[in-house]
Amino acid sequence: MIFEGLSQKLQNVFKKLKGKGKLSENDVKLAMREVKLALLEADVNFKIVKDFIKKVSERAVGQEVMQSLTPGQQVIKIVNEELTVLMGKTQEGLNISQPFTIIMLVGLQGSGKTTTAGKLALYLKNKGHFPLLVAADIYRPAAIKQLQVVGDKVGVPVFTMSSNNNPVDIAKASVEHLKTSGRDVAIIDTAGRLHVDEKLMNELLEIKKAVLPNEVLLVVDSMTGQDAVNIAEVFNDKLNLSGVILTKLDGDTRGGAALSVKAVTDCPIKFVGLGEKLEDLEPFYPDRMASRILGMGDVLTLIEKAQANIDAEKAKELEKKIRSQQFTFDDFLEQLQQVKKMGSFDQIIDMIPGMNSKRFKGLNVDDKQLVKIEAIINSMTREERRDPSIINGSRRKRIAKGSGNKVQDVNRLLKQFNETKKLMKQFADINKGRKRIKFPFFI
Repeated sequence: MIFEGLSQKLQNVFKKLKGKGKLSENDVKLAMREVKLALLEADVNFKIVKDFIKKVSERAVGQEVMQSLTPGQQVIKIVNEELTVLMGKTQEGLNISQPFTIIMLVGLQGSGKTTTAGKLALYLKNKGHFPLLVAADIYRPAAIKQLQVVGDKVGVPVFTMSSNNNPVDIAKASVEHLKTSGRDVAIIDTAGRLHVDEKLMNELLEIKKAVLPNEVLLVVDSMTGQDAVNIAEVFNDKLNLSGVILTKLDGDTRGGAALSVKAVTDCPIKFVGLGEKLEDLEPFYPDRMASRILGMGDVLTLIEKAQANIDAEKAKELEKKIRSQQFTFDDFLEQLQQVKKMGSFDQIIDMIPGMNSKRFKGLNVDDKQLVKIEAIINSMTREERRDPSIINGSRRKRIAKGSGNKVQDVNRLLKQFNETKKLMKQFADINKGRKRIKFPFFI
């Protein structure tokens, strides 16, 4: 779960406020003290925390809260709004121009810049663009090869030149190639460098002057916490950044970078990396992230993911099967694979309002569990997948052995499948005739 520690602490604070019919100034003061500690422990910049608490406190002791029938909820609303402002108010997209767009990626070595270049290329490709990856890192061994491997995976060509050429010449040549190659976006992967290395920082400035990029994006590891903000400050002073991409936001991150970088540098966070897969790059929406931190979920992102990964025609076909009780393990497997495209189970749960990972631990449904389920289904014969009722004791043993699991695992899946069929039939009957967005049944 994103910012799990911070999120849990803030939710505990507001849980106490919700239980009060009326709030006093002292109640607000005590709550804000706990919020302050939670933010500082999350490695948020001290000055930012101080200013944030001041703004929330001033609004929280106002008439709109004190005279409200639900003062606790009013305070949560204020915190949500101020968190959104802190992270940038609104989502800021890429500055795409016609006929060509040049994006320059910069950052420290090891921040995930090359992988992010591939993720960004895939994102733009899925949006109908024709990106070109540019290998401008001549210093790190195998950097060019790594970008070529990433390019192959996302189906995007990579522009390369001999390492005898300097990065400025490579960048200039790539832009000329862009104009004649039928591509419309160049993503220049520059070498990682320390922000205190004056020579290499000047090299970035020369590349920027030579190609005049539409975007200069800093790729920064969010797990570095407050250091990420300090790094962003230095790069911004030197290059006048147009935005930031935070990587590893799904890791053991405390949240300080996401909550501080916009306020400290005035550079918007444009994208966040939420996993190792090349599909795991999302546009950053301050309001949605604030909602997730406060445990309110992110339904809009969930809907977008579902619409992008769930085949509408197959969803209609599935609905008919559910109503006629013809739902099989083949359908189950197909839905499972579509859900996996949406991200990890923890990420999906994180976007559902009122849910968190702890509440779902009892279900034992994690990414490894999904792989186990898939293996069991793939070990069944076609007849068994279509009609699970024929799976007797000997068949269960064969399926367990073939999938590398225990018979108990097979029994558990068969039981869950039958219960799911009944539950889905009930939902289908209840929702009959209603116009709604169709989510994968597994959610």
